[in-house]
Amino acid sequence: MDLIEYPDSEIMAMTLARTLAEAIEDTLITQGRATLAVPGGTTPAPVFDSLSAITLPWDRVDVLLTDERWVPESSPRSNTALLRRHLLTGPAQAATLLPLVSDDATPEEGLPALAAGIAPHLPLSVCLLGMGADMHTASLFPGADRLAEALEGDDILYPMRAPGAPEPRVTLSARILKMAMHRHIVITGADKREALEQARTLAPAQAPVAGLLDDSTVHWAP
Repeated sequence: MDLIEYPDSEIMAMTLARTLAEAIEDTLITQGRATLAVPGGTTPAPVFDSLSAITLPWDRVDVLLTDERWVPESSPRSNTALLRRHLLTGPAQAATLLPLVSDDATPEEGLPALAAGIAPHLPLSVCLLGMGADMHTASLFPGADRLAEALEGDDILYPMRAPGAPEPRVTLSARILKMAMHRHIVITGADKREALEQARTLAPAQAPVAGLLDDSTVHWAP
């Protein structure tokens, strides 16, 4: 694991956006298309704002979330809606969105078709992850009902129901996240820095992000 510390979140967002853009460009030099996986939530939104303004051959880039709540895009809790507002705008509007949610009533019903849509775009070229103070990443939550399967299984996607979460979720599996050619983790605040240090001493079953720290670059700002 490499750790890069920044003086503030604004500088981190701009620098990380350039890092992701360079990784996308490097991929496109040798491959016809690049696949970018990103988290939802408020922490990466400033990164998306900066990245979306960078001139790239976005029409050759496929974008997907690392995980999503099983809610319609009209919901204020939709990460897909957040992605459209902050990343798939400006020059980056030309990118292709690979959906992680469907109109089906449950993730179990929708996952086969969603996974089939993602499969041709693997492995991930560039993957950006977040991390919670509970040491979850994507929707790999400690105590979640299918965490063990998502950590060890071969499927692309897993449905996930976590304690305290108001709706089911869908997440990329640890296998898919580990296969990313470039992997970055973005965190802010003293609590998450402390959680990161704790995760380095724990097993993935207790701290799911621990299984993804090897070969990742962690970006942290106060």
